[in-house]
This record gives sequence, structure tokens and C-alpha cells, in this order.
Amino acid sequence: MPRIKIKIEYDGTNYVGWQAQRNGVSIQGEIEDSLRKIFNQEIKLYVAGRTDAGVHALSQVAHFDIETLSIKTDKIFRALNFFLKKKKNKITILESNIVNKNFHSRFSVKKKYYLYQVFNRETKSYIQENRVWFIPQKINIERMKNAAEYFLGKNDLNAFRSIDCQAKSSIRTIDEIKIKKELDFIKFRISGKSFLHNQIRIMVGTLIQVGKEILKETDIKRIIQSKDRKNAGPTAPSSGLYLEKIIY
Repeated sequence: MPRIKIKIEYDGTNYVGWQAQRNGVSIQGEIEDSLRKIFNQEIKLYVAGRTDAGVHALSQVAHFDIETLSIKTDKIFRALNFFLKKKKNKITILESNIVNKNFHSRFSVKKKYYLYQVFNRETKSYIQENRVWFIPQKINIERMKNAAEYFLGKNDLNAFRSIDCQAKSSIRTIDEIKIKKELDFIKFRISGKSFLHNQIRIMVGTLIQVGKEILKETDIKRIIQSKDRKNAGPTAPSSGLYLEKIIY
């Protein structure tokens, strides 16, 4: 039974998220529907990491198993794109290939890279709508860089997860955080093996409060130690978050 790995790019704006749901259009549901049309059978996708409603992906990874391949592996992504485009989905399959049975899109992950984009200028950009978090106020980048250092390494990040998070442990390791101003954009790049539900968005929301001088740089350490979600900042909008890259 061949195992097929696919790499996916999508604009998450008009979807309820990755996971198939009865109450809306999902990324998983649309791709599985296209697979059904190609192979004339039900096929279940397994994904590297589920994304929430409005969150985008530049390089999401998923896999599926199939009894018999009726088309060449390198043509699967083209066939998927044909059916996805037919339904006017904003989902693109970048590649498809056969992988070893030991490969698992979720459990084989070594590191995930996320990008969060803030659009920081006085006037709003409608071109960037649903692509960024628009913040017109001045933001101190250096304060945020200093504060971000407290997140690095292994920490209990219970204060930085949603109340709906179902993870048994809130201990996570952050390998790297880079914060850079590029023209009107402030770009946060955060990497680690795994993340809690809404973790990156709450981290960014809290760092922005440091940048606005609402919180002190050292408050990040205090909030981490408190393990209390109420002490952290707001959850940044989903529109600015991108799953950028996955390393296996």
C-alpha cells in the first residue's frame, strides 16, 4: 500500500481551518473531496499540524495511504489542483511523492517554522487585508527582541495556550525567535518541534504589548512563571499567521 506525501499552500481566510467539520468548508475536506474524485474511494489525510480558521500555510505537509495507484505519483498534485481550482478553492498542491511507510506527516516532524506578520503604519492597507495584523501605533522592536529571549528553550507555556487546548502537557521548547522590521512589516519567525493551541498568536499578542510599552520586557518571565493565561496578552488575529516550513 503506497504512502503519498503532499506539500500544500493555502490562503486560510475563507476556511474553518484545516480539520474537516460539518459546519463549514475546511482545507482537509476540500482536498479529501478532490482525492475521492481522482481515485473513486474515500481517502483520509494525515497532516503535520492543524491550522485554525484564517491561518495560512506556505508549506503544509500531509500524507495518505492508498491500495492501488491509478495514476503516476508525480501527476497526483496536478490532478488535485485541477479539482481544487474547479471549486475555486484557494488551495494549491505544490508536489506529491511516494514516501517510506515509516514516514508520518505529524509524528516524523523535527521542526516547524511559523511566520507572523504585523502591518505597522498609520494608514490601513486593503491589499494586505486578511494577510496581516494591522497595528497603527508605534511599536518598539528592540523591546520585543529583548523580551522574546525569555521564551527561548524549554518552558511551561501554560499561560500562552487557549482554554480549549487539549494537550496533556504545556511544556514546549522554542528553538528560535527572530523579530525584524521590513518596510511597513514587522515579521516574527518562531521555530520549534511542536506548539500549543494558539501559542504563537498569544506570544505575539503579548510581545506587541511589550512593544507598545504596556508591559515591561521582564514581564514575559513573570507571565511564564505564573502559568496563568489571564496574565498574558491578547491572542493575535489568525490573519497574520503562516505555517512557513516543516523539517523532517
